[in-house]
Amino acid sequence: MSKISWHQVSALALAAFFIVGSLSNIFAPGSIYEEYLRWGYPHWFHFVTGSLELTTAVLLARARTRLWGSALGCAVMLAALATVTLHGEYGHGVAPLVAATLSIIVGWFAWRKRLPSPA
Repeated sequence: MSKISWHQVSALALAAFFIVGSLSNIFAPGSIYEEYLRWGYPHWFHFVTGSLELTTAVLLARARTRLWGSALGCAVMLAALATVTLHGEYGHGVAPLVAATLSIIVGWFAWRKRLPSPA
């Protein structure tokens, strides 16, 4: 039986969150599409967001690229947080804030793993 650390589980759970987010943005139902337009983004911008989230998920899934994935995920979520905050939709800011925080934590553990251990 393989041992999976909670660091790996948290990274994979975060990757799953970004997969769900990417699919909901790429195949944007009318409500999501209309939100992007209301926020002033071009009609195609939901594809950009979805692609960045999917890239984040792929990078988070692999230990070698996890640090990059956490950095990209944090950037995307901070941009989402800024968007909803600027438009006064504070209730929509909870998920991006939590995801950005988790991205920072996952990134911290990925960074620490790259550092040489003291002898």
